Amino acid sequence: MKVVIFAGGRGTRISEESSLRPKPMIEIGGKPILWHIMKIYAAFGHTEFIVCLGYKAHMIKEYFANYFLHTADITVDLANNSLEVHRNSAEPFKISLIDTGLDTMTAGRLKRVLPYTGNETFMLTYGDGVCDVDLDEVLKFHRSTGKICTMTAIQATSRFGVIKMEDNGTIDSFEEKPEDSGTWINGGFFVIEPGIAEYLHDDADDIMWERQPMNDLAHDKQIAAYKHHGFWKCMDTLRDKEELEQMWETGPLWKKW
Repeated sequence: MKVVIFAGGRGTRISEESSLRPKPMIEIGGKPILWHIMKIYAAFGHTEFIVCLGYKAHMIKEYFANYFLHTADITVDLANNSLEVHRNSAEPFKISLIDTGLDTMTAGRLKRVLPYTGNETFMLTYGDGVCDVDLDEVLKFHRSTGKICTMTAIQATSRFGVIKMEDNGTIDSFEEKPEDSGTWINGGFFVIEPGIAEYLHDDADDIMWERQPMNDLAHDKQIAAYKHHGFWKCMDTLRDKEELEQMWETGPLWKKW
């Protein structure tokens, strides 16, 4: 199944890194987070990707255009202008890199790549988040609902510590970043049917996927949530990047390969 990945935004909230390269190219453990996302999907047999490019699109194109060379041991004979490959560890990915515009909103980016999905069911996610969701189960759930769209929902984690206190103000305990706030939010990792085209209007370039299209799907009862209780992490800030780096060193929960 084809996988569409949003990778065209400017990533302004992590400008320390995104001023130099697209956010999906920011590295975790020496590899772009985009690569990590692809590896998650590949672990479930999904190796054909459609990447929606925008900001600094050329850097993502150049990375994958030269990927085979960068992951190989080679001998270069300058006198004969020849190159011999000894060993290569390139991934079995087929990647369509589509420039969807510099300032196009996510609904417009999705609309622009629909011709590449082949009028088939496809998956969709963002180029800055990793998780350990069972994609086979997401797909199974999606097919059982008969709806146009399934969204993986995750429980929001507070970015701040929580104080537990009595009515008189006496503090009982402190909790550092509680994992379960009781609120479910959009975790990405969608499964979508071709019928989504009806929800992507002519003005989609100016609309966020999370606004009009998803709201209209909800109004028509054509979107369902697969509740994921496991690991999920979005690289939104430099602190998030540092946390992901630490996780990579100690055993990343999203690594299924």
